[in-house]
Amino acid sequence: MDIRTLMVHLELGGDNLAVLAVAGDLATRCSARVIGIAACQPAQVLPGDGFGTGDASARDWAEKKKELAAAEAAFRAALAAHAPEWRSIITYGSLADYVAEEARAADLIVTGKDRGASLLDQSRRVNIGDLTMRAGRPVLLVPHGAVALAMRHVFIGWKETREARRAVADALPLLTLAARATVLEVTSEAGRTAAQRHVEDVAAWLEEHRVQVTPQVLATMGTQSSYLRAELLDRKCDLLVAGAYGHNRLTEWVFGGMTQDMLMNPDFCVLLSH
Repeated sequence: MDIRTLMVHLELGGDNLAVLAVAGDLATRCSARVIGIAACQPAQVLPGDGFGTGDASARDWAEKKKELAAAEAAFRAALAAHAPEWRSIITYGSLADYVAEEARAADLIVTGKDRGASLLDQSRRVNIGDLTMRAGRPVLLVPHGAVALAMRHVFIGWKETREARRAVADALPLLTLAARATVLEVTSEAGRTAAQRHVEDVAAWLEEHRVQVTPQVLATMGTQSSYLRAELLDRKCDLLVAGAYGHNRLTEWVFGGMTQDMLMNPDFCVLLSH
């Protein structure tokens, strides 16, 4: 499947320059059109705030409409060459659900990292972890400061799971753009033989789709997620393709260590699929 439409999520009150730059670069490479999206919730106005709940609520709505208009203007200016379309909402519902549902119109969601509950006004925060688990589309996380989607060396972080299989299939259009690709499984010494078979199978499948990839297994006695991150940084990873792992506990997703780390602190672009 080709990437024909990107959904570009802009965070209100955040720095969206890297997201817009990477989205523009990818849209050019793939000849894709772009859909910009932003969402926020009305503030919870309590009696005694400002000049009364009605006045405070009206001011909040006016401020957020202004922020949405500014986000749209930035999106259209940055991506004018890619037939930009804009969608936004002020809603009392889940922001992640809104973006996930709108993603039916796109092949790939492009967004920044999750800033976490404590670093951003919750009425303006789309929970990127929830979005990743609910969208049914791959999510490309862009680190701060990125100016393009570099594809010199792409890594596939392999685990023998449904999520990893889904991620590789979702990433196929991007993997065809890579100058070099490695499918890498980090395991214990006891799991080395099985892991070698896994990565060789993945590499053979990718080669059938005209993607040249090197299979590799690394064994460690330590924490596999920490070891993998250090290895990727040392080898100057440009893009990591990985499954997103988590389980739903009541109303929130609880993520595995590597997934949580990538959501909150990506050092390079990360494509996650669930």
